[in-house]
Amino acid sequence: MKVLLVFAHPEPRSLNAALRDIAVNELKAQGHEVRVSDLYAQGWKSQIDRADFPSLPREARLMVPAASGATFAADALTPDVKAEQDKLLWADILILQFPLWWFTMPAILKGWVDRVYSYGFAYGVGEHNDMRWGDRYGEGTLAGKRAMLIVTAGGWEEHYSARGINGPIEDLLFPINHGILYYPGYEVLPPFVVYKADRLGEADFDQLAEQLRVRMRTIESTSPIPYRQQNGGDYLIPTMELRSDLGAPGADGFKLHVKGDEADDINEIEADRRCVAGTGTMS
Repeated sequence: MKVLLVFAHPEPRSLNAALRDIAVNELKAQGHEVRVSDLYAQGWKSQIDRADFPSLPREARLMVPAASGATFAADALTPDVKAEQDKLLWADILILQFPLWWFTMPAILKGWVDRVYSYGFAYGVGEHNDMRWGDRYGEGTLAGKRAMLIVTAGGWEEHYSARGINGPIEDLLFPINHGILYYPGYEVLPPFVVYKADRLGEADFDQLAEQLRVRMRTIESTSPIPYRQQNGGDYLIPTMELRSDLGAPGADGFKLHVKGDEADDINEIEADRRCVAGTGTMS
């Protein structure tokens, strides 16, 4: 299969860079074709602004969705954005890899999403009527492809548990998994999360590396997170609210958007793939 890994870390000697190389080498060993978009190395422009829409008249007020849609339709996007969109269309699997900074992805990666996910490409796709509300959340341009996250966090696993001070890791990653990956159609695999990343000992690295290799070997067969499809009948259109007869009793928030009893199993699925780092200096 064809795999695109979008990498967002500024240090070539970081733990993230080492994990990237392990993932890429294992994927290639399994016969996959791999491309890497190293955003810092590419000097990726993170902010979306008027320069992204060269066909927009000078006197026109910048309204990003409208400008994005018109520029995409005119095939006038900037070359860097076009190149990344071509990679997304080429790839069967997308991996986003980044350190968790202030509870989300680094700005450079968010800027990659802002600029590459053009209106008409990743959103604003499909017909809106009384039966469906566009092609999104399980449908869309990138439907039929798979995606996953490789994430490092400095805190302990317990800090990101159901009762942890930082909130459950599943909740923190939900806007990325559900809102950035599932929205344009990807089947989203459980993330590979590394904890205590700044205190990882050399003795622990070999175990961590093997766990990542296993995830790369099973990337085609791992079951995706069972998110509900928007136009599959679970949501009322046009309010996009989950039907009152669905969802576990008392459930609310993000878990409502995972099908059936699997919502309670996401923590177990993720726990099988998590890595808890030890102590040391590698970061």
